[in-house]
Amino acid sequence: MVFDVIIRGGTVIDGTEAPPVQADIGIAGERITTVGDIPSSASDSTQTIDATGLHVSPGFIDVHSHADAALLNDGQHASGIRQGVTTEIISPDGLTLAPLSAENYRMYSWYLSGILGLPPEGLDMSSIEAARKNYHHKTSCNVATFAGHGPIRLEAAGMNDVPLTGSKLDVAKNLLRESLEQGAVGLATGLSYYPNSWSDTDELCALMEVTKEFDRPLSIHLRNHNKDRAFGDGGVPEAIEIARRTGTKLHFEHFRTDASSAGRVDELMAPIDKAKSEGVDITLETYPYPVGSSFPQAFFPGYFHEGGPEEMMKTLNDEDRRAELIDRMSEISYTDPHGNVWTHINSNKNKHLEGWLFDDVAKEWGVSVQEMMTRMMAEESLACGMRVAPPENVHVWRQIEEDIMQLMVRPDYMVGSDSIPVGGMPHPRAHGCFARMIGRLRRRYNYPVEQVVQRMTQNPAERFGLTDRGVIATGKFADLVIFDEQNINDRSSFEDPKVHPEGVPFVIVNGKLAVENEKVTGVLAGQAIP
Repeated sequence: MVFDVIIRGGTVIDGTEAPPVQADIGIAGERITTVGDIPSSASDSTQTIDATGLHVSPGFIDVHSHADAALLNDGQHASGIRQGVTTEIISPDGLTLAPLSAENYRMYSWYLSGILGLPPEGLDMSSIEAARKNYHHKTSCNVATFAGHGPIRLEAAGMNDVPLTGSKLDVAKNLLRESLEQGAVGLATGLSYYPNSWSDTDELCALMEVTKEFDRPLSIHLRNHNKDRAFGDGGVPEAIEIARRTGTKLHFEHFRTDASSAGRVDELMAPIDKAKSEGVDITLETYPYPVGSSFPQAFFPGYFHEGGPEEMMKTLNDEDRRAELIDRMSEISYTDPHGNVWTHINSNKNKHLEGWLFDDVAKEWGVSVQEMMTRMMAEESLACGMRVAPPENVHVWRQIEEDIMQLMVRPDYMVGSDSIPVGGMPHPRAHGCFARMIGRLRRRYNYPVEQVVQRMTQNPAERFGLTDRGVIATGKFADLVIFDEQNINDRSSFEDPKVHPEGVPFVIVNGKLAVENEKVTGVLAGQAIP
């Protein structure tokens, strides 16, 4: 048999949670053609990789990546591929760039610039099919996408607080159906963000009736805006009600304990387990850090977002309207911006403030934190992002990490980095999430490597219908990570976040080397999948 690549002598973790075994792997074209002993006489391969002392696993699948624009700007995407992430699922939270008309693409790109960065202008993002062409064979990793609630609602009703009923609902349902037909892996919504949060529970159920036709899940960032529109005051009860009422699959985004709930995993999971016992089909994801990251729009009530960025800028630049906006921040759960850090500031004027606490910038400017934040948004024309500062109490931090690894024992969990790979001081999860999980945390808590790998590979591939990916077996796509099980480690930190991990010498995507000797190769073999 002729191979293009042979991986010799590695310890193979096949992704199914089976114990590791020593085996060679032969690759021809895009696929694995042999797993087992390959005779030394099979010398027709163009490349042989000596994996002695290393582990070989399926490529990691990131089920929650905000790299939508980053991949368009730099398809090499070193922050992900260097960790072994061979597939990025973009458009979580319903925040994405397709399907959008040319006019709405310009407007929503501006609106999302604090979380996605600025994408290239003039791309055809009018459908999922068109969007997929902008990634296919133009990225180092594979790219799958959710159908985003935000763009679908925007196309149906504009950036307006109106119910989706009648013809507007018909437009949204038709767009969703078209998106799923063209390969979207589910519907994603984030109910802290707009226009998503103008929806009510009934609207989400109406959309999920369409998604049910394709047996795809709802991926949900739980509601903390407009709770009066939600079943059970939003949150977990609303999400479960949508799945129960429509008989559809449900996926919880970034579901974990935090500083206020550290050590209470059983309490956190009680409503989930109750719903599962009653037949609701639920999966979940997490990332291994105690705090998250977002953009400032999440702090402000719905009226501020109406009309989109142009109207928002008028409010931010008007002293009286800005004062009213600050006063009305108490209408939502995101009420207190204290304790956040600027991660991304677009202009040279303010870029030196990346990494500063909001409180310190406010003190420097001689204003309140709320006033500082609105002024920054105005000066940056919304192109600024933030994260929460980690706990000062190391015991709390460690407890959250222990909780996260306890959650990873569950067979319904997987890993989503929630990566926001933009700005000078991004959250370290963008460069370190998967290496941290499979490296230091797995070793600290002595978890079986095959268990953690399964959560990162087979689980997401099966949940989101990624055909022939997520396991190592003959006939499957050759998406592979070769890593040093004892020495793989994240090196990105909150203080120095843009540092690549160590211990991942080789990454293969569709049979091509994307990382060789811990360096990106420049090969863009990624595909738009599934």
